[in-house]
Amino acid sequence: MRKVRIGVAGVGGMGQGHCAYMGKLKRAELAAVCDNYAPIAKEVGEKFGVPHFEGHVKMLDSGLVDAVLIATPHYFHPPIAIDAFKRGIHVLSEKPIGVSVKQARRMVRAAERSGCVFSVMYQLRCSPAARAAKEIVESGRLGELMRVSMTLSYFRSQAYYDAGGWRATWRGEGGGVLLNQAPHGLDQFAWLAGMPKRLLGRTRTRFHEIEVEEEAWATMEFPNGAHGYLYATVNEAPPATHFEIVGDRGKIVFDDNTMRFWELQHPVREYIWKTRHMWGSPEAKLATPPLKASDPGHIGITQNFVNAILKGEKLIAPGAEGLWSLELANAIILSSHRKKEVKLPLKANEYEELLAELVAASKPKKRVREQRVTDWAYTKKKRKQ
Repeated sequence: MRKVRIGVAGVGGMGQGHCAYMGKLKRAELAAVCDNYAPIAKEVGEKFGVPHFEGHVKMLDSGLVDAVLIATPHYFHPPIAIDAFKRGIHVLSEKPIGVSVKQARRMVRAAERSGCVFSVMYQLRCSPAARAAKEIVESGRLGELMRVSMTLSYFRSQAYYDAGGWRATWRGEGGGVLLNQAPHGLDQFAWLAGMPKRLLGRTRTRFHEIEVEEEAWATMEFPNGAHGYLYATVNEAPPATHFEIVGDRGKIVFDDNTMRFWELQHPVREYIWKTRHMWGSPEAKLATPPLKASDPGHIGITQNFVNAILKGEKLIAPGAEGLWSLELANAIILSSHRKKEVKLPLKANEYEELLAELVAASKPKKRVREQRVTDWAYTKKKRKQ
């Protein structure tokens, strides 16, 4: 294979953003698009000069694509991916890889059986700050984990939720801030700090007219006894991310895309017992390493996906690791609705039962003002107030 032919499934929103940068990739090309809404498939196909299809099966069976980038609503990610794997077609899925851990695990197993490349669009892993933090953690310079805290602040208007009948419903989207806005943060949380062994979570909706959660928080305990805290909301402006990872040898702090690392001259546990000074504390030195340039976001993940297909390059965001953020989201929702502590790994069938209850109680939205608009962050359009 000299060039990877990529088909984009779902072009009513972010899928159009993915189509727009395909021309910048090396040894890859946009080969086709599909959408369940035929007019948008036709519009986008004609815009980019590629064949268009109504529904993913026709595109997968066309013989035109070697790989598919899935950018549909969440529930469709696993079935489209599984259909692709059955045909020997590689998959790059938008986040989250599914709505529930049980569905996502089927997706991972299908990928393993097929031998195809499976990646997830966690583009924040490409940022120089995130890469530097990963190197610090893996090198042991941070030391043993002691504490993790993350605050994920986003803003979404009611108009955003009204833009589609599927948005912010249990039947159509399968969750709120934890499934839609927070997955990138949840991925970084698990990627850099690891997975907790238990958590106690809460969710609520205060300001929007939606079924799903607009606010979520959880306290956690890790296998070594370290503790963690996570908070996510769509009710704050301006948007911001604050993330701290504390080890017994140092501390990493993220403020949005800025990363700082303090390295201790003596490990905390050692200093506690060895110092003779009543008011002494370990000396901390700001030791943030120089940040290395990398391919930006979506392009970085997609180019890496292409390189993995053609050259066996190691994936930045393997599809199986997409389970981490989804498991955290499912566990927080389960803990909140069942009002109990949840142990990890998550019991997939228990969450599936809760999700079935929530979907059964889901009601058609009373207010829908359909809009198919790509996030301004990925277009040249001016943001309106």
